[in-house]
Amino acid sequence: MDALEIARWQFGIVTVYHFLMVPLTIGLGLLVAVLQTVWHRTGKEEYLRATKFWGKLFLINFIMGVATGIVQEFQFGMAWSEYSRFVGDVFGAPLAMESLLAFFVESTFLGLWIFGWKKLPAKIHLACLWVAVVGSVVSAYFILVANSWMQHPVGVQMANGKPHMVDAWAVFTNNTALVAFFHTITGALAVAGAFLLGIAWYHLWRRRRDGIDTVGADGRVVVGESVAIPGRDKADHAVWIKSLRIGAVVAMLAFAGTAISGDMQGKLMFEQQPMKMAAAEAACHDGTSFSILSLGDLSSRDCSKVVAVMEVPGLLSFLAHNDFSTDIKGVNTLVPEYQAKYGTRLPDNPIYGDRAGQPINYVPVMPVTYWGFRMMIGFGGLAALAAFIAFFIARKGTVPESKWLMRLALVGILAPFGANAAGWIFTEMGRQPFVVAPNPAMSGIDQVFMFTAAAVSPGVSAGELVFSLVALGSVYAVLLVVEVRLLTKYIRGGVASAMPELGGHGTGGPGPGGEGGDDVLAFAY
Repeated sequence: MDALEIARWQFGIVTVYHFLMVPLTIGLGLLVAVLQTVWHRTGKEEYLRATKFWGKLFLINFIMGVATGIVQEFQFGMAWSEYSRFVGDVFGAPLAMESLLAFFVESTFLGLWIFGWKKLPAKIHLACLWVAVVGSVVSAYFILVANSWMQHPVGVQMANGKPHMVDAWAVFTNNTALVAFFHTITGALAVAGAFLLGIAWYHLWRRRRDGIDTVGADGRVVVGESVAIPGRDKADHAVWIKSLRIGAVVAMLAFAGTAISGDMQGKLMFEQQPMKMAAAEAACHDGTSFSILSLGDLSSRDCSKVVAVMEVPGLLSFLAHNDFSTDIKGVNTLVPEYQAKYGTRLPDNPIYGDRAGQPINYVPVMPVTYWGFRMMIGFGGLAALAAFIAFFIARKGTVPESKWLMRLALVGILAPFGANAAGWIFTEMGRQPFVVAPNPAMSGIDQVFMFTAAAVSPGVSAGELVFSLVALGSVYAVLLVVEVRLLTKYIRGGVASAMPELGGHGTGGPGPGGEGGDDVLAFAY
């Protein structure tokens, strides 16, 4: 592999790894803020316990997300300097606002929330969490503004071969960014919902296994208490059953939100990046049918060996234009159009190095786009179905004693993570061979686009990139082990792991006013 391929692998690995933490941070932060708000309004013990337990897991994930996200910025200068020079005038504003505004607000108020227990007035303390959570949402929006400009560049003029921002409002209200933001937030809530559901199921199962809770003749739970195990009382049961139901409802509603926003995104992609959607459907020829399953050699450039096994007539046209009869251009129609607009070979320019003059393949890696698109939808739908079934099963206040169902519930946590990761891989890989996709609204010399082959740093060798890939991969592997061990430790410990006073180590639980004597550092770390 040459330097370009290694740089792409490195960026892909680091980005996907980091993004596994982003949706959980956003979605779980919102749910923790809601739980603390309910505790503040009702004073019920179970909501305080839920706030502290889920809040601890939120903090672990947030810290790991920050640690892995920093590398993203370094990569732009290290491996993608030409790309940074090209987009710098546009990206400077959203990335600066994300770092200097949203992230600083987020981290500052999160610190006040962590160390403000029993020190700040209850309303101020709650407000700190909401500001931090809203900061994370705003931070995500600024990042999506930058990413969406790569998908659909707007608000710029070309000067000296580079885009210069002339309309900041157009950049920050890019229709691609607005829809992507809606899709990202609902996807994050789907992750958080499944996270609550799976872990709550595990703890309800443990209460059944340990004989704390039983089931009466009518099938309803008989809630018990354990003197031997700290914190395993009736309030503990309330924490888990309410967490399970909240998680299930959030997961189902979030899937509906992702379906709506995904449909909106699809319509924009058909307009802005038709090749991406043609590759996602393995649509070799013009038509209206949506492929449920296509088999054959998806990697063939002319699609000659791809056979549609199952398809729905008219559905592809509906997804693109809200009708059932408009033909959608296929790969074999689009390739000549792209070649006519952007050339058949990379320009003879020093920026391309040894890649200058090579043929351009305008078809993305079709196995990735085709199956990534279906994994995104499939994992999302599976998570929503599982949430509905779990909500129904737990309607009488507990879960079955089956160990296999418990394991399935825990494994189900991964489904929305998989949907989110597959969606981002599809979005980014489907844009190739462009790192900044052409804007259909512009024409002639004013077209704004950049080939990925021109974006890599010319002064970085393949050996240096291999070294950085191995080094970063090793650090990330260690961080993954640390995060999984921390999460596993505190999940198994239950509420008592976040509230030492339940085990007799504190001086009493705090009330809605924030009074109490447990060690704040024990909660924070």
